[in-house]
Amino acid sequence: MNNFPTYISVTFFCTTILTIWLFWRATNYAKSVILVLLFWIIFQSLVGLSGFYENFNAFPPRFLLLIAPPFLFIILLFNFSKGQKFIDNLSIEKLTMLHIVRIPVEIVLFWLFLQKAIPQLMTFEGRNFDILAGISAPIIYYFVFIKQSFNQKVLLLWNSICLILLANIVINALLSAPLPFQQFAFEQPNMAIIYFPFNLLPSVVVPLVLLAHLAAIRQIISKK
Repeated sequence: MNNFPTYISVTFFCTTILTIWLFWRATNYAKSVILVLLFWIIFQSLVGLSGFYENFNAFPPRFLLLIAPPFLFIILLFNFSKGQKFIDNLSIEKLTMLHIVRIPVEIVLFWLFLQKAIPQLMTFEGRNFDILAGISAPIIYYFVFIKQSFNQKVLLLWNSICLILLANIVINALLSAPLPFQQFAFEQPNMAIIYFPFNLLPSVVVPLVLLAHLAAIRQIISKK
């Protein structure tokens, strides 16, 4: 169990709930979606609280249960007609606003660094520039959908750049975790994500942010 200050855990858990709610809005409040998401967050919460992820010597790595199911699900969505229909019916405007959650996520990561639970390279003081996606999201939303000063090409470019920013922090986070393929941060590895509620970052928040970008890019390209 972790001994992090309560305000860090509460802030991150509330951010996770906000992420789920914003994505649910983009589905026009589909009941099946919220049921699946609630099941997944409850399941991952119970697994995280059990200490399951704290065993780094298990084979296959238990860390896979955090990332494999949601990323496999996203792949399936894009490769089946029903999944593609679901993606194309998402509200691109609401998906754009979903990315504001990256601001509190980055603040939490900085707090975790101060607690020596993650390396500095995972924060905006290191190699993580993902906070720029969160800060720019309401600006892009305003000028694309409200003011209509920016066209879909700008929205496509923004989603593509922010997707690269997301990939950057995901790769650095994985290579900083105490796993067989660790490459960075041996003095202060990425430990926080094995504890609840921070295990919800790779298992819930990151997949929804990723899906929001991929869905938006698909919709823009399809329209073109």
